[in-house]
Amino acid sequence: MRGADRRTAKFGRDPLSWRTGGPSQWRPQGPIEWKKAMFNDNGSFLLALFEFFLFFAWFMCLFWIFGDIFRSSDMGGGAKTAWVIFVILVPWLGILVYLIARGGGMQKRQLEQAKAMQAAQAEYIQSVTKSSGGSATEQIASAKSLLDSGAITQAEFDTLKSKALAQS
Repeated sequence: MRGADRRTAKFGRDPLSWRTGGPSQWRPQGPIEWKKAMFNDNGSFLLALFEFFLFFAWFMCLFWIFGDIFRSSDMGGGAKTAWVIFVILVPWLGILVYLIARGGGMQKRQLEQAKAMQAAQAEYIQSVTKSSGGSATEQIASAKSLLDSGAITQAEFDTLKSKALAQS
């Protein structure tokens, strides 16, 4: 007996027939049969959905924790490195331990960063408005020099003059 004939005699069908393209009961054929085999009972789809949700939730928590770790100014580089390694190697336990140990200060650190950014923005706005000409007389003098050089017309000069007088 040849190899395929022996397998057929022993099992009643050729278990490797999927390799030769014959009918198979060992491996699904086609994309629809693969989907049926992948979610072959009611719980496997729900379990896969739950696992995806947990992975997505872990990923979001990971970004929040990393943001807080690197925002923190009271930890040194070694402590930050240790927290990052712990959170990555022991995912859920690492996040829970971090939230218990340092979670109380997360909001405080985030508010401090927001206040610092707001102060920097206000300082920038003040520097821009001061550089555009301090007093009304300085603005009118700079507009007059532009008028004398021919860069602006008399109508533009009058508009700049009225704006400068309206600000003061």
